[in-house]
Amino acid sequence: MDAREPPRTSRHLAPRLLHMAAIAENRRARYDYLIEETHEAGLVLEGWEIKAIRDGQVQLTDGYVVIRDGELYLIGCRINALRSASTHVHPEPDRTKKLLMHKDEIRRLVGKVEQRGFTLVPLNLHFKGGRVKVDIALAKGKAQHDKRDTEKKRDWERERGRLMRHKVSGAGRA
Repeated sequence: MDAREPPRTSRHLAPRLLHMAAIAENRRARYDYLIEETHEAGLVLEGWEIKAIRDGQVQLTDGYVVIRDGELYLIGCRINALRSASTHVHPEPDRTKKLLMHKDEIRRLVGKVEQRGFTLVPLNLHFKGGRVKVDIALAKGKAQHDKRDTEKKRDWERERGRLMRHKVSGAGRA
């Protein structure tokens, strides 16, 4: 440890542990799409939405990203307002949310979506440095047989794990 470096206490480590706390995940996206690359974007949210997200009142399953006038928007991300929300705020659960990214990143994504037939899908919401971020994926839709292959692989991995556990527990008794 360097003399100039402060001692590592739990107080100094706590922010690093909360660095990427997952809020909501879109598991369906990994099943329905072949993920080519992922990007992280910020979200423009209102105060009641942040409070509801901290309470876990968010669904990302039906969400998708659209491009309008060179900007990215998240549609279909449902944030249910808390019952204790203020009376002067009229929350809209399915409000379209603007995504924040650098202009050159957006231009590159727009080119791929328009030319190569990719789509933009939200993968998860998470906290990073006290702010809510969304991971979006540049993806292509899977064909039905690809989905069946994915399901077969997942079932085989589950069965193999079950067999290995049974084999290990059976060997201990002999």
